[in-house]
Amino acid sequence: MSQETANSSLPLRHWEGDPDRPALALHCMMGTGSYWGPIARQLGGQIDLRAPDFAGHGRAADWVAEGLDYHTAATREVARLIDRPLDLIGHSFGATVALRIAVGAPEAVRSLTLIEPVLFAAAPDDEQLALFSRMNDAVAAGAPQDALADFLAVWGMPSDSGPSTLPDPSLDARRLRQLSIAMAVNDVLVHDSANILRAGGLEGIDAPVLIVMGEKSPVAIGKIADALAERMQDVGRASVPDAGHMLPITHPAEVAGLIAVNLERA
Repeated sequence: MSQETANSSLPLRHWEGDPDRPALALHCMMGTGSYWGPIARQLGGQIDLRAPDFAGHGRAADWVAEGLDYHTAATREVARLIDRPLDLIGHSFGATVALRIAVGAPEAVRSLTLIEPVLFAAAPDDEQLALFSRMNDAVAAGAPQDALADFLAVWGMPSDSGPSTLPDPSLDARRLRQLSIAMAVNDVLVHDSANILRAGGLEGIDAPVLIVMGEKSPVAIGKIADALAERMQDVGRASVPDAGHMLPITHPAEVAGLIAVNLERA
């Protein structure tokens, strides 16, 4: 694996592979591009894979709002990395960025793998709306650490895989800064302010799409997957047994195998 910078301001990790199969992998909120490493190694060079760190994550600088909302800024930075059709892979927040790119520029996408996409606007879920309300209340009450714990209890690592947070507990201070990002992007994820779900958008993606979820993921994910798949031309579905939301970390071999299936379809 090498580390790179490119046209985008985002730091990149690079796992070399077939130069005729460029690919991008986009991480989740509070994750980093590094967690694609085991998956890249499982794929054995089938694709030439790059994975950015979004602002405020991994080796990237902290997020500073400069006129653009976070989701739009992240999408534009990723788009700068695309100069020919490629295989686009995203997890959670990263999957919504990948989907936004595919809707806006379907000609840029050779295949699209969406792992646990959290575009709640596609299928509103009362439990998730209640979670976001509790988080807002906790932050307003001066207890952001409670909001973070609540968020990670649902969307972090499963309790039987170690800590309930993502790896490296020393990052708690940075995670509290990331919490503000996670809450801010709800304007896109819950209200679709980016208009990802516009008429004809999902239907216009002509690349093979695979939607992957964990068997033990929050119910909201299945609802979102159903809603997205119903509108897509060429879509497959897969569920990983015994996996939760963080399956790229907990089940990299299974996720890599599913990605490989979608790569073959393209």
